Amino acid sequence: MARFLYSFIFYLVQPLVWLRLAWRARKQPEYLRNLGERYGFYARTAPGRLLWLHVVSVGETRAAEPLIKALLDEYPDHSVLLTHMTPTGRATGGELIAKYGARLLQAYLPYDLPDACGRFLDHFKPRLGLLMETELWPNLIAASSRRRVPLSLVNARLSARSQRGYERFSPLIRPALERLRAVAAQTPADAARLIAIGARHVSVFGNIKFDVNPSPEKLQLGTQWRQALGMRPVWLAASTREGEEALILEAFERIRRPDLLLLLVPRHPQRFAEVAALVEQRQLALCRRSAGALPDSATRVWLGDSMGEMPAYFALADVALIGGTLLPFGGQNLIEAAACGCPVLVGPHSFNFAQATEDAIACGAAQRISDVDDAARTAEKLLDDGDALQAMRAAATSFSQAHRGATARTVALIREITAPRTAD
Repeated sequence: MARFLYSFIFYLVQPLVWLRLAWRARKQPEYLRNLGERYGFYARTAPGRLLWLHVVSVGETRAAEPLIKALLDEYPDHSVLLTHMTPTGRATGGELIAKYGARLLQAYLPYDLPDACGRFLDHFKPRLGLLMETELWPNLIAASSRRRVPLSLVNARLSARSQRGYERFSPLIRPALERLRAVAAQTPADAARLIAIGARHVSVFGNIKFDVNPSPEKLQLGTQWRQALGMRPVWLAASTREGEEALILEAFERIRRPDLLLLLVPRHPQRFAEVAALVEQRQLALCRRSAGALPDSATRVWLGDSMGEMPAYFALADVALIGGTLLPFGGQNLIEAAACGCPVLVGPHSFNFAQATEDAIACGAAQRISDVDDAARTAEKLLDDGDALQAMRAAATSFSQAHRGATARTVALIREITAPRTAD
């Protein structure tokens, strides 16, 4: 009954969904492309042997690269289908297709409507499905169960806040979780919270994001930028969210260090122009990465309005503030920064990556700051202390290396799940 009511309401709100797509398409026209896929209609023919991995947007898609490569290696007679929910995720998936070839496919996952989910599964006929992180779609899970498609949640995480939200819809969520073949949680805390809301067959495998190797080309690009800028210090604000850029710019202006360059990289590309306008309103000399030229001596703010270059930004920066942590967004992932050997500052709101953040702080790879003014003071202090920065860089690299291995454990689980179905 709970799933019936959920589906009924979802059908009723479809006009609002279309309005939202149209609204978002004002800044990203890609939202109005491939609309049929969002309802389970696909033009391309599906290959005969297919593994399916759902990665919502940019972060999940990049994080999944070690698993994607491992699946392609482990199952050479299979293709891998990536499904997304956002155009930016799809664009990032396109970069992986260019890298790994035609055995990697992509499409939008349909909305969680019974008929749309059925069409998706009947068209692609995947041999198994893997949902990354916290993707719990009741109709999709039920449709997979009816078709005997083993579905698992991998690299799973669940914050305390999300747990409370799911508990309010327990009659809907618990049956969905109980149908999953396996749940591979990132941390013991994630596992406990998932079990509390109904998950079964839960194991702790670690975080696949630690297995992501930064692109050597992007790291080299960052090194080239560093050489071009010389000794000029760079404070990076990485993956910032709405409302944070204004706070950071205010704090940056109070730093009495005219040679300091602020490298500002918003999380969402549709906000690049908005953030550029914020900088210009403050009459700070602005350089945009999209313009091609590097900052000169007069530039105060460099806007990182590009996609896929975060490793280069981390390689360039002396210290990075992780976005989404100043305001209660829950924070972005600091693992990529650590893999690039970049010292990081983390604000008070890091509940989306709580364990990784605490571990990074404990080993000296990161420092917790209370607010944006504390971030500015701490960044300035670190920039004046080369030994402290070097110690944080070394700790970041060690932290990244010490937590690897989740991909291999996940592939072992997949091998166990697929063995009866691939023995033919």
